[in-house]
Amino acid sequence: MSICSRCVLPDTFPGISFDDQGVCNYCRNMPVPDSDEKQAYRKKFEDLLENRRTSDSFDVLLAYSGGKDSTYTLYLLTKKFNLKVLAFVFDNGFISEQAMKNIKHMTDTLGAACTVFRPPFHLMQKVFGLAAGHDIYSPKTLDRASSICTTCIGMVKAMILKTALSYRIPLVAFGWSPGQAPISSAIMQTNPRLQRFSHRSVRDPLIDLAGAEVRPFFLSDGDLAVDPSRWPVNIHPLAFMEYDEDAIVETISSLGWVKPLDTDPNSTNCLLNALANHLHRKRFKFHPYAWEIAGIVRSGCMDRDQGFAKVNQEEDRNMVNYAARILGIDPGL
Repeated sequence: MSICSRCVLPDTFPGISFDDQGVCNYCRNMPVPDSDEKQAYRKKFEDLLENRRTSDSFDVLLAYSGGKDSTYTLYLLTKKFNLKVLAFVFDNGFISEQAMKNIKHMTDTLGAACTVFRPPFHLMQKVFGLAAGHDIYSPKTLDRASSICTTCIGMVKAMILKTALSYRIPLVAFGWSPGQAPISSAIMQTNPRLQRFSHRSVRDPLIDLAGAEVRPFFLSDGDLAVDPSRWPVNIHPLAFMEYDEDAIVETISSLGWVKPLDTDPNSTNCLLNALANHLHRKRFKFHPYAWEIAGIVRSGCMDRDQGFAKVNQEEDRNMVNYAARILGIDPGL
């Protein structure tokens, strides 16, 4: 297998090609934001805050998993930008016990309100089991995340938006790393048109396979009819803030965050991630975190050797078997 000499994308990644120096087309064609561009986005963000702070609601609704990136984002929003935060936790039934402890401790420590949303576990078993063994989503969707993660994140995004609209919260935040989303999407106004596109990509294929039981976890026609002026702005501050994994862990650990010992190397909250990664690699021959890690390496926020190790380490078989057993599927080990 050939690996890009600059990032960590393998020759099995869809649409990839290499030049004479072994550099992939994604490295050649994707711009990396410099310090001036990051500073410009931070200024745009600070201006947005001045216009969107509210006295009668929360300033921002944060998708909070208890993992390191979303915890650091919570820290930034509460302590660096002095925002009133409502942390929204989507309990998919596979959150590490330590991650749950981190969620309680960090929201208390950082002064954020917290709401935990937990669908019936039998439903999560059903949708994750289907995602593990069926072609639900388009191949392009799966370039950047496993089928299981795409299912979970799709439900999270929809429930976050439903909640923000219901509570009239003007900002919705995510702890995306610099490799998960480009800086150009760091500040983006949501709207019904974009949500309809998301429905076609995630909701509709999932409903077709899993049935109408999952429909309430996505936006309804009534939600989509809400005045567009009430729709929140999506933000992911890690795109324009300094990003260093070791420094992030050091900062949040000083506040009492504890790294879980029962999750795989690419997650600090989810017990299902090892199985999701294993199944994706088995089927598509590349790691579902390859795109994200390649972006972080490309941006200079992670050493290439460290990124290479993250996407090439074999999953712990005990973690894989644990999740597969709960879902009632054969992991094919």
